[in-house]
Amino acid sequence: MNRALLLLGSNKGDSESILKKAVADISSVANPQSKMILSSIYESEPWGFDAERWFLNMALIVDTTMSARELLEETLKIENRLGRVRVKTENGNLREAHSAYHSREIDIDIILFNEEIINEVSLIVPHPRMHLRRFVLEPIVQIAPDYIHPVFNQTLLSLLERCKDTSVVRRLS
Repeated sequence: MNRALLLLGSNKGDSESILKKAVADISSVANPQSKMILSSIYESEPWGFDAERWFLNMALIVDTTMSARELLEETLKIENRLGRVRVKTENGNLREAHSAYHSREIDIDIILFNEEIINEVSLIVPHPRMHLRRFVLEPIVQIAPDYIHPVFNQTLLSLLERCKDTSVVRRLS
């Protein structure tokens, strides 16, 4: 059994409802018999761009028999069903229809997958910028503070304590 730590984010549409639908969809494809661990929902200011609405983010830990690549494919399908638009590049990889930083109905990122280090064109795990972003660290530390980052060999809590990002992240529920 594999263990994945995912981060969900939304700032378009009914964001709270979209997050709940994404969690249900992830549960049904990952391992319906396995219990997921969910963080609270956090509100965070957009990172890297200006937007009318702040993001709602949450983290979850899910056990799955899927590989990281299979989980990525399933999360991309879920994003598509929930309204996210991506286009294929010339080399066949998916990318955003707009710039990398923009408002979106849903974003599902694989932050960590077991203790694996994966460096592929369309899948990099651990997420390469997670340690720089408070909106990622706050929710994941809530549910996995002692998890060891496989590259930095530090706990997630330690990464949060050292994070220089000063953007506002508020726990809602």
